[in-house]
Amino acid sequence: MLDTLRHVTTPELIELQLRPAGLLPRGLAWCIDFVIRAALLIALGTFLSNLGRAGSGLWLLGYFLIDWFYPVFFEVWRGGATPGKKTLGLIVVHDNGTPVGWSASLARNLLRTADLLPFAYGCGIVSMLLHREFRRIGDIVAGTLVVYREKPVLRAHPAHEAVLTPHMPLDRATQRALLAFAERAPALTPARQEELAALLPHLARAPSGPQGAARLLGLANHVAGRQA
Repeated sequence: MLDTLRHVTTPELIELQLRPAGLLPRGLAWCIDFVIRAALLIALGTFLSNLGRAGSGLWLLGYFLIDWFYPVFFEVWRGGATPGKKTLGLIVVHDNGTPVGWSASLARNLLRTADLLPFAYGCGIVSMLLHREFRRIGDIVAGTLVVYREKPVLRAHPAHEAVLTPHMPLDRATQRALLAFAERAPALTPARQEELAALLPHLARAPSGPQGAARLLGLANHVAGRQA
């Protein structure tokens, strides 16, 4: 299944694009966390092995805490990601893009009981495959999403070599669009740049001078106040 985008506005009026993670990366993250939990339980069992029945009781208590609260601890206190999710570049957030809190994290993890039915996360897998944002039952009830942690993008400045003066006044929205295009351009292929430029034919085409993406970059230089 193809990834989709969820557009949200945070309470601070910040617009975000969240990219929900699909079944495969989430399954790989779960496997990594399973290995870590198993190693913790083996180490705990080895440490308590000489305490007899008391050690067995403490191990069972440790098993309960690790199995159920391992993900809650990392999601709330470690930036929304268990070690497995962090390795795969994933993070748990509320569906409005805000960091996950105690109540939502507890709900989504306690409801793993429902996702596990009838066996091997059967209900959870079916729910993720049917939901357009790949949510399991726990995510739906808790109002959470597992999304890719987007890497910070260094804002690039438009190239210095061309400054073009527009033939008409540019409104604020158009100026923002030009600057956004110039910031993204270094990370785009030339073909993709031209595809985006074609969406603004009234700006990208002129009787003379550069055409297409090169013209948009020149106009962005003008908007940014650069000198020829």
